[in-house]
Amino acid sequence: MFQTCPCAPVASAGSHPSEECGPSSGGMREWWLHVGLLCVPLIAVYLHIPSPQLSPTLQAWKSAGTFFSFRDRDVFYRDSPGALGSTDVVILLHGFPTSSYDWYKIWEPLNQRFNRVIALDFLGFGFSDKPRPHRYSIFEQAGIVEALVSHLGLGHQRVNLLSHDYGDTVALELLYRHEHNRTGHLAINSLCLSNGGIFPETHYPRLLQKLLKDSGFLSPLLTRLINYQLFSKGIGDVFGPYTQPTDAEYWDMWTGIRFNDGNLVMDSILQYINQRVKHRERWVGALTSTFVPLHMIYGPLDPVNPHPEFISLYQTLVQRSTVSVLDEHISHYPQLEDPTGFLNAYLNFINSF
Repeated sequence: MFQTCPCAPVASAGSHPSEECGPSSGGMREWWLHVGLLCVPLIAVYLHIPSPQLSPTLQAWKSAGTFFSFRDRDVFYRDSPGALGSTDVVILLHGFPTSSYDWYKIWEPLNQRFNRVIALDFLGFGFSDKPRPHRYSIFEQAGIVEALVSHLGLGHQRVNLLSHDYGDTVALELLYRHEHNRTGHLAINSLCLSNGGIFPETHYPRLLQKLLKDSGFLSPLLTRLINYQLFSKGIGDVFGPYTQPTDAEYWDMWTGIRFNDGNLVMDSILQYINQRVKHRERWVGALTSTFVPLHMIYGPLDPVNPHPEFISLYQTLVQRSTVSVLDEHISHYPQLEDPTGFLNAYLNFINSF
């Protein structure tokens, strides 16, 4: 037996069946209009929230550095004179999405070992310029490191590279150029990597990273919706349970990202994950064939490059490299989570050749 819809009056003659039950298409359009009108001012307010003020420690880090120009872009770097009687130079290459400030816990101890300790903020990171739109690439970042070496008059100095995460891939491009004498701007004395996704097959980006890099025209909207709570949750997930950043450390990381609206270029920078896949043969090939002294410092609780999958592949493919696996509760940011263990592992490597 035919039943009328209980949520609507009986249809009159000449009415259409689609009008008998549920909201009309006009009602749906009106609902979406209200949602849109609500979202627009919220996004507008968010976009006009000023960047956080630099903390005293972050301001001191910035004040201790300076800038050089690369293709009309300002790039921040620090260059500290260190140990007398040593001619060794170390250049520190940071990870995504943070900055050179990642190295602050081991900066002074490195100064006691090396004649010069140098770190930079890659383009799009930290205090460096963050142009948009811009096609960020590992190749450009490697070119910036070479330009900095030339700017500092170190073109004939063999330098030691110490890298982490995103910086690992920049280091591998520099290693490829060194091995093939592509530029002659940087001679590598040694390379120490740490917790970087150098093998696409053992690299597991976080969900937000995948959304930002693969969402096409929606990505610029997503970057505008990233806030401190989302950021701190995402970063906290890649630290160990006993080595979580303090509230001040979380805030300093977020401040570095928000400086010059860096959150708005994260989707463009994250294309480096796709670049790793495309250029795997180039970068992994350089790593497996080089005779430059190599070392890996690894936090085994890393969800991005998980144990034992990552380190087993590394030891299988990069047999000339030595490896330091830190305590089992150390995760993706070993230089911040275990600065003493990280530093000891690095200095043991440097002093071994």
